[in-house]
Amino acid sequence: MINFSDYGIEMWDDEKIASFRRTLLAWYDNEKRDLPWRRTKNPYHIWVSEIMLQQTQVATVIPYYERFLAWFPTVDALATAPEEKLLKAWEGLGYYSRVRNMQTAAQEIMDDFNGEFPSTYEAILSLKGIGPYTAGAIASIAFNLPEPAVDGNVMRVMARLFEVNYDIGDPKNRKIFQAIMEVLIDPERPGDFNQALMDLGTDIESAKNPRPDESPIRFFSAAYLHGTYDKYPIKLPKKKPKPLQIQAFVIRNSTGDFLLEKNTDGRLLGGFWSFPIMETNFIEQQLDLFETDNAKNTLKTRSQKTLFKEDYQLNPTWTNQTFNHVKHTFSHQKWTIELIEGSVNSTAFTKDRELRWVAPDQLSAYPMATPQKKMLKEYLKMEK
Repeated sequence: MINFSDYGIEMWDDEKIASFRRTLLAWYDNEKRDLPWRRTKNPYHIWVSEIMLQQTQVATVIPYYERFLAWFPTVDALATAPEEKLLKAWEGLGYYSRVRNMQTAAQEIMDDFNGEFPSTYEAILSLKGIGPYTAGAIASIAFNLPEPAVDGNVMRVMARLFEVNYDIGDPKNRKIFQAIMEVLIDPERPGDFNQALMDLGTDIESAKNPRPDESPIRFFSAAYLHGTYDKYPIKLPKKKPKPLQIQAFVIRNSTGDFLLEKNTDGRLLGGFWSFPIMETNFIEQQLDLFETDNAKNTLKTRSQKTLFKEDYQLNPTWTNQTFNHVKHTFSHQKWTIELIEGSVNSTAFTKDRELRWVAPDQLSAYPMATPQKKMLKEYLKMEK
């Protein structure tokens, strides 16, 4: 346990802590959201919901959650699921390492825990892709263990309660909020306590447009009482995602099939299918269009097409069709994608890549990440 005074935090006495618990839980009993994963104590179901809720809004998660459990109703079903079906179930949620880690963890449960979901915090934490927050959520909700579930929402609420002058975005400061929660958590209803703070942090005490006057715990909040609410939590700006220019090749054969490539494991969007893509400097090339040196300009615009011909052993006839740029932002990269259209008569291609000709009415059978869906939508819009 840390010494709170070392961090400028004045911890409450036992009476105030008990009063805080009663106030928070009374509000939760009246206002809690009716969510499908709150109708169960099944640790597998709770785990699926918690992983999906990372980086994703509740309204988006609900249909994914219900479909995922219909497709993979047990830990064993998840452990043995084919990769394409697994990725199809997660298609559109993003952060795909989450579902890959889930399958690895499911295999660990089958191998190391005889197929039974582990029931201690330490054992849950040992599973692939499960950190302290998720382990705390599962342990408290499914097994009623007094383990805090400290995420960004909870840290925001705690920062305002105690005027914590430490950046909540800095991982090394998480121990401060973990220690606060270990003191405050209700030992009788730890799962409800954690979920009450989650609900509070995503709505009334949200990061944007909070409503402090409506907070049930406002009279416990030092920031509210001292008029410093706007100062907390302290969070330094994130690094901006790196801009990348991407060229995508929309190649069709004589029967109208699209050429799709499966991204290799270990790459961004590994396991998903998309139009062949490569990084390029097409924005720089476009600027060259204003130059008078046509030969130089032609050489530059041909360079990516030449690379495509060499890498894929296809020689398309390129069209002059232009498309709006497709934009997509990941946590660390910001893509601007230019589509280039071409057609081929031969359906042979290199054996060094995982490629497939896919009829338009079969595209939905292939797992595709959001950037590919955006590219396809843009292409079909111009095709009409």
